[in-house]
Formats: sequence, structure tokens, C-alpha cells
Amino acid sequence: MAETKKYVRIKKSKFLRNWYSAYIGKMYIVIGENDIEYITHVGNVLKADAELIVTEKRPAKVGERVLITKPSPMGKQSYKTGDIFIVNHENTPAFGGVRTSDVTGFIGPKEYEVIVNNEVKNEEADGMKIDLNAMGDREIYAHGEAVMEAIKKRMFQAGFRAAKQAHRKLAGMNSKKSTQARRDEIVEQAKADVEKLANKYGYYYAYGRNPKAEFIVNCEKRTVVTILRWIADGQIVARGIAKAAPSDCFNVHIGRAIALRRALGLTVPDEYLNAPQPTEVRVGDVVRGKYADYYYQLCREGELGDDSYEAKIREIADGKYRYVGGGYDFIDDADLTIIDDSREEVGE
Repeated sequence: MAETKKYVRIKKSKFLRNWYSAYIGKMYIVIGENDIEYITHVGNVLKADAELIVTEKRPAKVGERVLITKPSPMGKQSYKTGDIFIVNHENTPAFGGVRTSDVTGFIGPKEYEVIVNNEVKNEEADGMKIDLNAMGDREIYAHGEAVMEAIKKRMFQAGFRAAKQAHRKLAGMNSKKSTQARRDEIVEQAKADVEKLANKYGYYYAYGRNPKAEFIVNCEKRTVVTILRWIADGQIVARGIAKAAPSDCFNVHIGRAIALRRALGLTVPDEYLNAPQPTEVRVGDVVRGKYADYYYQLCREGELGDDSYEAKIREIADGKYRYVGGGYDFIDDADLTIIDDSREEVGE
């Protein structure tokens, strides 16, 4: 079932003291309502002062109206958030983009929602303009005081919201940075661990023979196997294996450290077994996408029927993740999961 959303567009404001009196024409998300008001994410709006727009998030059909909710930040389109168009042409169902007579080119599937109900019961804002010349002195002063009070309240609320948003964004960035930094430290620790242990095998020296470590990596199965052989005759004396869980990002360096320690009979550090998942997409990472960019989807048409894909990051530039083999996704719009951050080919 398609996801349903509700929006209100401010059509008028009978009273200057209403918070939305300076936002005629603006659109807000409805999160609830009562008998006389719509409750939005920024404040309450009188039902008499707004039009309700109900939408579904799904591909549009010819003749349906679409509401622009998230214009692509990378394009030079002529439309903006809140614009409404009638669809006169459908693109391929796999893509979901639409064309209208009012827009050159196409509107992407993530930029619009389909209008399923649009109740417009109010006169246009121009018919509700306040005539200051018709007011007496006291009424004008009262309106002036209400306007100044509303401005001060609005500035305080806007500043408070901006501060909270900045705080949440900074906290999120710090959290991601801390998580990624910790994983980077563990990967470097694993590399050093392998280099050290591969040249010193502890109790195997008691037999007066020197074993050699071999690593077998299977990225498809997400496994690393360590085999210890005597250098003299090639006899296998021990094995160790490491396998990434389905929900974990595979990293060959951590895998080698785990498999080698198991082959040597050594304790595997908890940080290897419970390393945090990566949060920063980098060149050389293998990612899984839940929705491919249009051009990338076309070049893989027929290969993956569920619109998912796996690809290696070749380049990160110009606001895009570019993949080995062709195609790209916009950074701001991509929904990617890192499934392998070994990056051996790029020297990391």
C-alpha cells in the first residue's frame, strides 16, 4: 500500500497575530488535526485559512496531478517545492519519472508525490488583504503591537529551531566521525597484528621448525582462511577461519587478523569481532544501493529485478558517487550500505 501524507498550503490569514500570516502560499506537513485546526511540524493552522493536500508516494499515471515535494538539488529545473503539475506522459515503470507540459525534461520519482485529494475551500489570499487605511488609530496601533510581538516570537522560534537543528546535525556528524574513526583504528590495528604474528608463531618454534602463513580470501562468501604450513615440507599444521555476518561490513584486514589468531590458538580481541560498521563512503568501497540513479538503472536493466544493486565506488566528485563499470548516484540522494571496505586496490 502506498504511503499517504498530508500537507497544508497557507491561503490566507484573517489575523495578523497568526504565526503564518507572513507565509501565505507556503506549504507544511500535517502531523495531526482537530475540529478547527491542522497541526503541522511548525505550528497550528486554522482549517479556514488553508487548503489540504493529500498525497501518495508512488509512480504517477497520465492525467494525475503531482505535488513537488523534494526538487533535486543538483538540477536546474524551473519548478520548486509546492508546485503542482498534471502528468501527460509516463516514463518506464522501473524509473517512475514523469513528464508534464509545463516542465522541460522529466520530473524524477523522488521529486514528487501523487495528489489523491485536494480540498480547496477558501478564497485566494488576495481577497483577504487587510485595509490599513480603513482602520482607526487605536486599531492600527493594536495591529502594529500584534505584528511586532509576532515578529519577536517568530524570530525567537526560528532561532531556537535553527540552534536545535544545528546541534542535532553536529551531534550526528560527531557520532558518525567517532564511529568511523574507531573502525579505522581497528583496521590499522588488525594490519599491524597480522604483520607481527605472520613472522612469529610462538609455540611452533618449540618444534624447531618454521611455519608459513597463507591467506585465502573469498570476498563473495565474505570469508578469510589462514593455513599454516611447515616451510620445509609444506605440511599443513593448523587452520583458522573468519566469516563476516550477513549484517556486517566485510573487511579483509580484520578477517586476516581473526583467522590468523585462530590458527595460532590465540585469543581474538573483542574489537575485531564487534567492530563498528563504517559510516563514511570512500573510494574503493563496495556498496549496496536500494534505489539506483536513472542512468545507472538503465545500464543494469534486466540484471537485478528488485531495483537493488552492488557496485564499487570509483570516484567521489561533483556531488556524485561514480561506480566502477559506469553509472552514478547523487550523494545527497543516495541510500547506500557499505558491504566491503577493504579497499586493497586503492592502497588503504
